[in-house]
Amino acid sequence: MPYQTNLTSTVLFLVIFILAFFPGAFVTIFRLPLRLLDPTTSSSNRAISQPAHSSCCCTHAPPAPAVQSPQMSWFQKTFSLPSKSRGSYLITDHVTSSLPEIKNYKVGIVHLFVQHTSCALSMNENWDEEVREDMTDALERVVPYDDKGNMYRHSAEGRDDMPVSAQNAP
Repeated sequence: MPYQTNLTSTVLFLVIFILAFFPGAFVTIFRLPLRLLDPTTSSSNRAISQPAHSSCCCTHAPPAPAVQSPQMSWFQKTFSLPSKSRGSYLITDHVTSSLPEIKNYKVGIVHLFVQHTSCALSMNENWDEEVREDMTDALERVVPYDDKGNMYRHSAEGRDDMPVSAQNAP
């Protein structure tokens, strides 16, 4: 027997659908009756200007300044990290010294793009120095050094582009 829907379940589904995928439309529809009932927000009252008085004993406050939204800005900069042998290194100080403009931002996103195939970035806590050593050990287990040259297909750029051990680093 096919499932039969009734009007209540259909309306409930539509309300949930609108709420989930179009929250702005739901709020607009919800506030519409309130706008119609409130005379201070109706379009006819907004167009009426205040009558001019020839003599007035009251003072008028100047209009409130418009609230300005914060300016969005971005910048792009290229910098180089010093060459290091295989391992995990803390680069925070180098990045912040290379990007002094970062101090002008309270909120934002930093995109770091490394243009080398055998380098990667990871974000870790830095309370304990052994975290970097643990990361280096874990990466050594995942991508071990290949002394004999038969573990990896990619070798077009030579040994400096392959997983390198500290003793073989340039």
